[in-house]
Amino acid sequence: MKLLVLGCRWFASRWRNVWYRLLGVRIDGYCWLRAIEVPGHWNCIHLGEGVALDRGVILQISCPEPGSLLEIGAGTYVNRGTYFDAHVEMRVGRNCLIGPNCYFTDANHGCEPGVPVIAQKIETKPVIIGDNVWIGAQCIVLPGVTIGAGAVIGAGSIVTRSIPAGALAYGSPAQVARIINPVTGSDAGS
Repeated sequence: MKLLVLGCRWFASRWRNVWYRLLGVRIDGYCWLRAIEVPGHWNCIHLGEGVALDRGVILQISCPEPGSLLEIGAGTYVNRGTYFDAHVEMRVGRNCLIGPNCYFTDANHGCEPGVPVIAQKIETKPVIIGDNVWIGAQCIVLPGVTIGAGAVIGAGSIVTRSIPAGALAYGSPAQVARIINPVTGSDAGS
């Protein structure tokens, strides 16, 4: 019975690769795709080879402008329930680990006095995640943030400003606790 279930999951993932390619998503090689949601603007999405998207991941392109892009680099794993809300540019590097129930956005509503909330202009700034980044569960990454290669973001953090390469950061808002070596994970000063 277990073999039958595994076989069905394998077939479903293969079928999703074919289906999303037909819709216009650019997929390099094979990607492991569980029950994900891609509401539209498929031609603005690029998945590198070996990307793994677990159950409940949402890849949404909201209000796309010409050249809008949501890109997830080769070998990256995105855990359950994570939501990418891209308007202009959102890039996740290669070989990243993203915990469950995270939220990424490159847009925010303006705050102009006297203008109703619903009428505020959308302000966008790219979100860039470097290679080999680990983002813990239930993190929020806001517009204009760059997270450097090899950085680690602690669970439950709200990332409101850029984090340098090789840094360990956590909190709300996320603050750099120390710089770690992005290759070994050990303290840089040790």
